[in-house]
Amino acid sequence: MLSRFWSNTRREFHSLSEQEILALAISSEEDDARIYLAYADGLREDYPASAKIFEEMAAEEETHREMLLKMHKARFGPEVPLIRREHVKGYYERKPDWLVRPLGIEKVRAMASQMEQQAHRFYLRAAQQTKDVDTRLLLGELAIAESGHQTTASQLEAKHTPDEVRDAEDKAEHKQFILTYVQPGLAGLMDGSVSTLAPIFAVAFATHDTWTTFLVGLAASVGAGISMGFTEVASDDGVISGRGSPIKRGLATGIMTAIGGLGHALPYLIPHFWTATTIAFAIVIVELFAITWIQNKYMETPWARAIFQVVLGGALVFAAGMLIGNA
Repeated sequence: MLSRFWSNTRREFHSLSEQEILALAISSEEDDARIYLAYADGLREDYPASAKIFEEMAAEEETHREMLLKMHKARFGPEVPLIRREHVKGYYERKPDWLVRPLGIEKVRAMASQMEQQAHRFYLRAAQQTKDVDTRLLLGELAIAESGHQTTASQLEAKHTPDEVRDAEDKAEHKQFILTYVQPGLAGLMDGSVSTLAPIFAVAFATHDTWTTFLVGLAASVGAGISMGFTEVASDDGVISGRGSPIKRGLATGIMTAIGGLGHALPYLIPHFWTATTIAFAIVIVELFAITWIQNKYMETPWARAIFQVVLGGALVFAAGMLIGNA
């Protein structure tokens, strides 16, 4: 009974027959071809040259599949057993990254390279486990072909994506990253870090009660995060502006808004008022520096201008909070 409970439904690779090895190779080539076509479909609108690369790589995988089918038909007949990657213990798996849109060009290229390396190792091991001379020869040829796909991909890339095209695609991807994540996240961080300064420090200096200050800071941060997130989602669907998914932008804005406010609210979990206030003030400085750094790195705002805007705004809000709290 215990053996049934702990049993693994996956087969060991060494237990596969030669027919099952061929069937596994056939299904793997079919899956890889579909993945490459999915990559091409996901890249076609923004990166048409790279999409063409994956279309040609998919065609090559289909050629390999046809070679394997001919070998299977010659040795075992036309009926191919149903065996896939998930049926074999220790066999490589494909993560469904191709289902996530938009596709990142560099991530797709890296995944394709990993796919070819895994396929190369599979064919080497499959050939070692096969005794039939013709089948072993075919598997060895496919191992060489998969190993050479790195060269083929490079050749296709040189053909379809010369340096100027690839540079343009990389710039487009970087711009999309900024529009979808950096810009909304920066807006949220600025709002959370700066706008919550006044209520948090006003309550802190008015009550000198760290727990009350923390609760107000928590409420202000979470509330601002929810408000900013929904505002970002509702403000632009991204279709015309090209800013990307409103859900992703909303999450980036909402999460960073909450983080910005919680940064200087959490120190008030410390019971000692001045210790908590000193730490909160230090965290505010770190937050303002982080905002300045992001503006300079991603938004190309000059350091002097970024520091002036952020520090001046933060100082005015902080001063307003202290004045109101001590009134």
